[in-house]
Amino acid sequence: MEDYDVVIVGGGHAGAQAAIALRQEKFGGSIALLTAEADAPYERPPLSKDYLSGNRPFDRILIRPESFWRDRAIALRTDTRVVAVDPAARRVTTATGEEIGYGELIWAAGGDARRIACPGHDLAGVHSVRSRADVDRLVAELPAVREVVVIGGGYIGLEAAAVLTKAGKAVTLVEAQGRVLARVAGVDLSRFYEAEHRAHGVTLRLDESVSCLEGEVWVSGVRLGDGTLVPAQMVIVGIGIMPAVAPLLAAGVAPTAAGGVLVDEQCRTNVAAIRAIGDCAAHRNAFADGAVIRLESVQNATDQAAVAARAIVGRDVAYHAVPWFWSDQYDLKLQTVGLSTGHDRAVLRGDPAMRSFAIIYLREGRVVALDCVNAMKDFVQGRALVAAGAIIPPEHLADPSRPLKSLIG
Repeated sequence: MEDYDVVIVGGGHAGAQAAIALRQEKFGGSIALLTAEADAPYERPPLSKDYLSGNRPFDRILIRPESFWRDRAIALRTDTRVVAVDPAARRVTTATGEEIGYGELIWAAGGDARRIACPGHDLAGVHSVRSRADVDRLVAELPAVREVVVIGGGYIGLEAAAVLTKAGKAVTLVEAQGRVLARVAGVDLSRFYEAEHRAHGVTLRLDESVSCLEGEVWVSGVRLGDGTLVPAQMVIVGIGIMPAVAPLLAAGVAPTAAGGVLVDEQCRTNVAAIRAIGDCAAHRNAFADGAVIRLESVQNATDQAAVAARAIVGRDVAYHAVPWFWSDQYDLKLQTVGLSTGHDRAVLRGDPAMRSFAIIYLREGRVVALDCVNAMKDFVQGRALVAAGAIIPPEHLADPSRPLKSLIG
């Protein structure tokens, strides 16, 4: 059995950044980075954007060159899936039966794409966009595809719809709620993006359920709840993830209603020497009014990784980071800072017709979030407003001639 001072499970942003941060903090112990995938750690956001479109090859989405891990004495173990954790013995067991010992365990396994629960979900031609292998399989099939149905109107679904529409495919997007981006944005932004997708030729079916996927071996169509059959030779399912935490739960780590496992401000679970970070780690977030939430974002993965690494080397740290996200669709860059959930007022700044504007969200008069479309300056300057919970007259926020940085003392 091999032993390491720190074992990191998961090769996404969270796991890779944890290993990087440990070395940046001058941690001199041994580190193993275990990933179930065949590839070295790579960026996930481009999978539904530039990598899917072919604009960025794989070597340009690697988080670090493969030589980096060797040069930093980080034992990168690909094709290594952890299936069990023994906290008493401080060891993990892989799918091949290998046992690996740890002094500290950082669980950064993220999540698996949520599968659609309806007949036909296992037909050929049905895809998710969660890994490089997912996208490679999808791209290999595209030449024979005319019609695509995308199920899910979140970031992944909308980004995939934009790329495939630009590639000349006939795309129908099906969303169970009454608007796209319903979980992450206000109504005005949803309606803006709906209009954009329709203008590019995407057919939107909102407030619509999926009854089944039809076909013999290969998918041939999607039967909607109202009985309509939408022809498709490819279906992309983007309805969220299931946190990959089963081995932790079996080891006694506490779950949460938000999914995943609960961690404190230093990313510690309730089990000694086990921390969790990234998509699978639920935490009490000050920018969500103190609610326990999971954040599926590069920002959260990177910031929690830094906190875990600094805590392991003995620094007095606590996670307190303003959330941010981004999405690229067509020629539109959406950048979000803060969490708009629970807002009671939305202030429009700029003109959507000019394709550059921001929506500023208030709760009890305080700035809690901004959605910025092709408005980088507002995104950058708005962060300070969110961090401070600034109270600013809405008419000042709405005035594009007033730089946001000038509105906070």
